Amino acid sequence: MQVTSSDTAASDNIWLHIGAGSFHRAHQAVYLHHLAETGASGWSLALANIRDDMTPLLDALERQGGAYTLETVTPGGVRNYETIRSIKHIVPWDASLLELTAFGARAATKVISFTVTEGGYYLDHHHRLDTGNPDLAADLQGELNTIYGTITAILRARAATNGGPVTLLNCDNLRHNGERFHDGLLQFLALRGETTLQQWVINNTSSPSSMVDRITPRPTDEVRARVAQACGKADPCALMAESFIQWVIEDKFAAGRPALEKVGVEMVDSVLPYEEAKIRILNATHSCIAWAGTLVGLTYIHEGCARPDIRQMAFDYVTQDVIPCLTPSPLNLENYRDTVLERFGNPNIQDSNQRVAADGFSKIPGFIVPTLQECIARGVVPHATLMLPALFFLFLQRWANNELPYAYQDGIFDEAATRAMLASADPVRAYCADPALWGTLAGTVQLELPMREALIKAQEWLIKEDN
Repeated sequence: MQVTSSDTAASDNIWLHIGAGSFHRAHQAVYLHHLAETGASGWSLALANIRDDMTPLLDALERQGGAYTLETVTPGGVRNYETIRSIKHIVPWDASLLELTAFGARAATKVISFTVTEGGYYLDHHHRLDTGNPDLAADLQGELNTIYGTITAILRARAATNGGPVTLLNCDNLRHNGERFHDGLLQFLALRGETTLQQWVINNTSSPSSMVDRITPRPTDEVRARVAQACGKADPCALMAESFIQWVIEDKFAAGRPALEKVGVEMVDSVLPYEEAKIRILNATHSCIAWAGTLVGLTYIHEGCARPDIRQMAFDYVTQDVIPCLTPSPLNLENYRDTVLERFGNPNIQDSNQRVAADGFSKIPGFIVPTLQECIARGVVPHATLMLPALFFLFLQRWANNELPYAYQDGIFDEAATRAMLASADPVRAYCADPALWGTLAGTVQLELPMREALIKAQEWLIKEDN
């Protein structure tokens, strides 16, 4: 449905989301749907994508008026089905993103949120833009491959038409995600020489940090078949997620917001303790189970979580290293750990190791390195945490030998550099010397020596499994 001004009532406020993947449709769109069901009005959701890979889905959603079926499943296997109707506008993709730019520039658009994965922010270990990345470098020359180039085009048009203030809401698993995006955008504009627009952004936008949580596997034919049987009609846009859902947002909106607290969103002054617990306990543990499970020939996350040895690796990582780092906390970290492992063990989710194992070159520095740094600073050797990057190293060796059971996907993956590292005279030393992975720990004996010990332990574990 191509949107024109007549499609939206003058009193409507628009929430525009960029990133048409499954997570948004199982998370933010669900909250906005539930809010509308309470009788709240005045907000409608628009969905867009930067790249054309989601065009078939957007076309299918357009044919269904933006509606789709969400299947949720509890750890006990109880399935529920709900038709989500919050997406009122599908913004059609075009190579120049003209439709998206025009929609984002409209005065009625008060919130622009986005999910582009952790790697989609192109940040180095100093949290500065990695200008050597080809997509980002191209956007600095005026192309539209990244969230920075896209948001710049939208805000330039918005400033030119006096579109007014707007909230830019990051919904990805990136620590201090609002702050990091805001700083990256300002740096992007400075590199482009757009000082006038940079000042407009400072004066007219806010970028609250948020924490989002819901396990959402990639949709499968099995999900669509269950939905068709349960609901009596086929839905090509159907997807599934776990029953658990959480959203925590800093209440710093520049141009108003929906009353999200009415449907369970936690509006807070600081999201920091929530995001730290989620990133370190849930996200890093997820990766641990995916890498370990792949190495022993498993397909799904719940299979790895059901194995005492893999579950113990995850448990030890959280218990021995993460909880001491995050204490004191407003959360009960032990309960949070146990809840996370229960969720991962849900056999009905069928979440693949392939999906969760992706983007390791973003997840090591984002999810794991902070715990390493804090342990080492306290004089503690983080043996349990080092098992995670040791598993990833063995995972990369399998990739280099074409021994992975699936294609490894990584938004910032330098295949040539990775092969060179693995083929070097001392691959472990080369691995530990990469500043993009390890930041200030790169090349230090505090990292390298215990990493070698962790690799020996991981290799012994694998040999035992093979026998």
